[in-house]
Amino acid sequence: QLQLVESGGGLVQTGGSLRLSCVASGNIFSINAMGWYRQAPGKQRELVGTITLGDSTNYADSVKGRFTISRDNAKNTVYLQMGSLKPEDTAVYYCNAQRGPINYWGKGTLVTVSS
Repeated sequence: QLQLVESGGGLVQTGGSLRLSCVASGNIFSINAMGWYRQAPGKQRELVGTITLGDSTNYADSVKGRFTISRDNAKNTVYLQMGSLKPEDTAVYYCNAQRGPINYWGKGTLVTVSS
């Protein structure tokens, strides 16, 4: 089993910054990639960005240039640094890990951007 726990969400003003963390524990072997998704009220869950074992990153167009994903392998932690936040970034942010065809999810952390 693999457990993912997010932290770092909260309330921030437009233009502000926030850093989310995701700690992986349990069976962390053979994870292909990790990433962040978000789900705004009344909307479907969408990709924010991913990072592979080789540290290649991929981002949704809506966050390119504003968000950065990084990882600390020694701490089994993936980060999402968010900047220039907008009200439309308000959502529950979920950490994701992929191992083969299996996706693992955290419970999410709420980010609210006030206008």
